[in-house]
Amino acid sequence: MSIRPAQITLGLTPRSRFDIADVAAKISHEYGDLLKDYRKITCCSFHTTAGYLEQQLCAKLHYSEKRLKQFIRIYQKLFPPNAGYLHDSTELREELSESEKERESVNADSHLTFMSAGLKNCVTYVNGPKLPIYFIDLDGVYKHHRRNRRTTILAYNNEEIVYHGRFFIPAAGEHPINAFNLKDPRYGLFLHLKDLVDSYGIDKGLIDIGLAQEERHAALTVNEYETLLIRNDLPRALSNPLRYIVRRGKKLLQNPASIPGKTRSYATYDIIHLYNELTKNVQLRPSVVEKVLSRLSTPISRIFRLKRHITLLVSNNADTGAGRIVQGTYQSPILLQRQMADKGVRCLEITLRNFG
Repeated sequence: MSIRPAQITLGLTPRSRFDIADVAAKISHEYGDLLKDYRKITCCSFHTTAGYLEQQLCAKLHYSEKRLKQFIRIYQKLFPPNAGYLHDSTELREELSESEKERESVNADSHLTFMSAGLKNCVTYVNGPKLPIYFIDLDGVYKHHRRNRRTTILAYNNEEIVYHGRFFIPAAGEHPINAFNLKDPRYGLFLHLKDLVDSYGIDKGLIDIGLAQEERHAALTVNEYETLLIRNDLPRALSNPLRYIVRRGKKLLQNPASIPGKTRSYATYDIIHLYNELTKNVQLRPSVVEKVLSRLSTPISRIFRLKRHITLLVSNNADTGAGRIVQGTYQSPILLQRQMADKGVRCLEITLRNFG
């Protein structure tokens, strides 16, 4: 006799701005052996600066919290706080009231780190004895205020693919580097997804959204679609990664006119430190590191771990909100492109899974 899927929602209180919590250990402490009879575990974050890394990468890091922190800090060095991001210019944020501007976290670096390091809103792990599942928070504390974080865990044994099809997104624009909010009702994607979930009567499941195999120079992420962040800060990072490394030099920040002539020397200094951290701390092979870092000066840097697919949790549990497609308040699926799309259209492949 099969066991029905089990779902719980955890509240997490970060201890510091950058914090890592083992949700599997927390579940074991609070619920005992709830997960032991399940083959797979799906974890869903409701936030845009806190989420999960895929199991494959965590396995390469030997599920070590220390190595995981070292890995994330590499990307935090690429996107240091208070480096002149437009997203952090709250006076330009017209969607915020004056009181909201006072409380708004200065966190562009956290959003950019989330996307570039390959953090995801929703991941699925193959379950194992005492296997840690790390919830990674990049912006947990602001002005001594600790955020209230939530994550939903859905454990299951059986799944069935009930639908697979394609959906086309208009992706024309004036600039080769661009971003498109897939939650925009003009695309009709979420209405299509809702109809699919309703048609197949999915109470517990997943929606996988991926770029079609033929799509090139594009990626998908789930994050906050805030104009200054997505239309300004992120494209600048994708088009000129070295500029973000250079910004770490205080002398350059004090004298912006000196940047062009000193870019290479400062970049070389920081690349040496990045090299050392990648090889000694994260323990990646030197040949791999050299290949990655050698491309930092190219317009499209391969150091960014941008993804070709995203996942949305489907649940009828009241803890996850009114709609069955689970998303946090500020989360939006975002299509990123680094070159113009052929014929101005991008093709998505959608797979709907039902858990039993």
